[in-house]
Amino acid sequence: MDKLWLGPRGLHIEPAELGDAPELARIHAASFYRGWPVEDFVRFLGDKTTPTYVACDAQRRIAGFALIRLVADEAELLSIAVDSRWRGKGVGNALMKAVFGDLMLSPAKRMFLEVDEHNVAAVALYKRLGFSTLSVRKGYYARPDGTSSSALVMARDLG
Repeated sequence: MDKLWLGPRGLHIEPAELGDAPELARIHAASFYRGWPVEDFVRFLGDKTTPTYVACDAQRRIAGFALIRLVADEAELLSIAVDSRWRGKGVGNALMKAVFGDLMLSPAKRMFLEVDEHNVAAVALYKRLGFSTLSVRKGYYARPDGTSSSALVMARDLG
């Protein structure tokens, strides 16, 4: 393993491995109304343009992950999710800081993301990390009750 970042509460952050796909799919499905299948994670983990980071303990039990896509000089946060037992303990913040640290070694100059406007904790985290809202995509996310929610498109410079 050539990359390792310290995380909160005894966790560390490292690049994800192909064998992590089922656990990432489980955490994602528990975090979002429409989870992604294991096959999607297998595809992402096998692609160098979609680096994925996991926060885990010494036994490699995964507490959360962040998945990004690199295109030219831009990075996009495709997904970040934290297991419910670890929420509110700084895992998401630590994952994002590891991503930023790694991106400093890449050509990426700016990072984008989309977040549900009703995800108060995530919006607050992104604002603390220097993201600002560029636009709103009305009705972007489907909700379990049949309604939809808007996505905030946010960005921040990486330099």
